[in-house]
Amino acid sequence: MINVTPDGQRTMCTFLGASVEFTDDDVERDVIEAAKIVYLEGYLFDAEAARRAFAKAAALAHGSGRMIALTLSDSFVVERHRGGLMGFIESQVDLLFANEAELTSLFQTSSFDQALEALRPHVKLAAVTRSEKGSVILSQGEKLSVAAEPVEKVVDTTGAGDQYAAGFMFGLARGRPLQQCGKLASLAAAEVISHYGPRPNVSLAELAAAKGY
Repeated sequence: MINVTPDGQRTMCTFLGASVEFTDDDVERDVIEAAKIVYLEGYLFDAEAARRAFAKAAALAHGSGRMIALTLSDSFVVERHRGGLMGFIESQVDLLFANEAELTSLFQTSSFDQALEALRPHVKLAAVTRSEKGSVILSQGEKLSVAAEPVEKVVDTTGAGDQYAAGFMFGLARGRPLQQCGKLASLAAAEVISHYGPRPNVSLAELAAAKGY
């Protein structure tokens, strides 16, 4: 259940459903090895069996030259598993997604700039979102700022993080420059927050083409 207030902010009562039964037996070698990027949800980090599945997926991905991406999912996930997440990020993650609240929680600071600098030595590539302030991409000593795609009205922020990640990974998987990956990500996020529901209402490919991305 998701409650959305008139300002577009949402409160989620999360039910993980069958995903709580996810184990390493569900990780299929052919699926992992066929993907350019394997995207892992931090929500699953609660269960020990799922963490073993993460480890198996990472081993298979890296063994075949694929990337592992992780989203921190929510601040409460970070607060419960800060140490375990840091260990996994440092040893297995090629691309980290987080929002400002999750990042500051990870490093236990109220300062975004301090948290961003603290993150630098731990990641190869990271994309951190800041709502209307856009996002910041960290990569091997480089820091890029990407403006938020403007929207007429924020209706529902549900799905913004996952759509941002989808746009970013779409660009990355096709060899686009990081700045363009960030623009694709912002465009996807902007589309989904302009209406109710977590999935796009229009073709993102057509939106991207219209923008020249």
